[in-house]
Amino acid sequence: MFCVVGIIVLLSTPTYAGELRYNPVSEFSEMSYSQAFVLLNARLSREYPFGEWKQVNWQGLQEKYEPLFKKAEEEKNKDLYYQTLREYLFSFRDGHIKIRNENLYEDNPVFKREAGGGVGISTIQLDNGKVLVNLVVEGSPAEQHGIKVGAEIITWDGKAAKEAYQQAIWSENPMATEGDVNYNRGRFMVRAPIGKEIPVEYQNANDRNRTKVILKAYDDNYETLKQTRVKWKKDDNPIDAEIVGDGYGYLKIRYFLPSETVPEPVKKVKEILNWFHSQNIKGLIIDVRDNPGGSDDLVAAMAGFFVPEETTYEHVSYYNRVTGSFELNPFETRKVLPTAPHFDGNIAIIMNNRTTSCGEGLPILLKGLPHVKNVGFTTTNGSFGVVSSPIEAEMPEGYTIQFPDGRSLNQDYIIQGDSNGHGQGGGVPDVLIPLNEETFHAKYVQGDDVELKYALKALEAMLVESTR
Repeated sequence: MFCVVGIIVLLSTPTYAGELRYNPVSEFSEMSYSQAFVLLNARLSREYPFGEWKQVNWQGLQEKYEPLFKKAEEEKNKDLYYQTLREYLFSFRDGHIKIRNENLYEDNPVFKREAGGGVGISTIQLDNGKVLVNLVVEGSPAEQHGIKVGAEIITWDGKAAKEAYQQAIWSENPMATEGDVNYNRGRFMVRAPIGKEIPVEYQNANDRNRTKVILKAYDDNYETLKQTRVKWKKDDNPIDAEIVGDGYGYLKIRYFLPSETVPEPVKKVKEILNWFHSQNIKGLIIDVRDNPGGSDDLVAAMAGFFVPEETTYEHVSYYNRVTGSFELNPFETRKVLPTAPHFDGNIAIIMNNRTTSCGEGLPILLKGLPHVKNVGFTTTNGSFGVVSSPIEAEMPEGYTIQFPDGRSLNQDYIIQGDSNGHGQGGGVPDVLIPLNEETFHAKYVQGDDVELKYALKALEAMLVESTR
């Protein structure tokens, strides 16, 4: 089973819970906007795996969005229809939900009109509420007006920076956790319609005075968004390793899928661990930052190198349209067995809000072991649902929308990984890195790998503790 959306072969099999399943595509494309929405909402109220977990109020959603869809159809307003559909989908706070046949950067006129303009910066909000510039594009209006990395935005477009930050709504994908929301607001607060003139008040880090300027948004081909969104390419090795710090092993896992360079990822990790053992490493760092997922089977197999005893990776349940309830598929229960070469030393797992789907598997599975510490500024993405035979619907105006179809359950049969209705979920840090002036300066001004440094400190502290 794949936990990221990829090429999935749908087999024509009976409609029972399990991996070999067939979910019929709902054909709503010839209906009115409101009719299609009502039927979609009704299907999801039965089949969406996390309705109860996220405390979705299905009747409340219908009461909120049906009038907007009716208004869009009465006015023949395709843009209002799209924006309403998008807002509805994003309200679930589930990173696996998507408009499958959409490319925001290439063919979305609404997105282009509202967020197609940049001024050459991206921002991020510190824990104390300050909004700081963490990216400046060379030659951009922002750079020409003297804005530098580390500058504090005081006001933006007539609003206090904190207010403008909170009102940013766009993102490429639904934002599941609060950490993901916070990160994306900083990216999109500074986007605007092309040609818009934006009054800005800022203060550079070493300046005593504040400066007021007018920045004009230009068509930057979404440059600031692309620079702040890591997207691995096919020629990026899925796995790399080196020795870092004072003798610690570093294992980078970009995604859990085979590639041309690494056709057998589990075998590759085995080779790396044998090498680490030969080097007598003091501890191990596993870096799954920006990991979008891949195969749960690969994650479970790799986890065998790090668990002290047999454990459950996950149980999986699906909606059974015959019985009208969610049922376990016993054939998809994944167990993790200790595997040689077993690494029983201290482990620090680095993660971030873009660690998604089964990329979140190791931080979730290994958390709580006495020799393991999760390290990060935020939780993981909180989108751990199963996408084996996704729920799909063909909607008016040619949009194909997709939802996860299964739940990942822990050994106690409780939903694991997916965020709840309050944006809480995912792999939780044991070492939560503060996002303050010090860590911001180190990460964005000096270019230090702050998360790696905190992981090394965590391993050193664990090593000291073990020798007492």
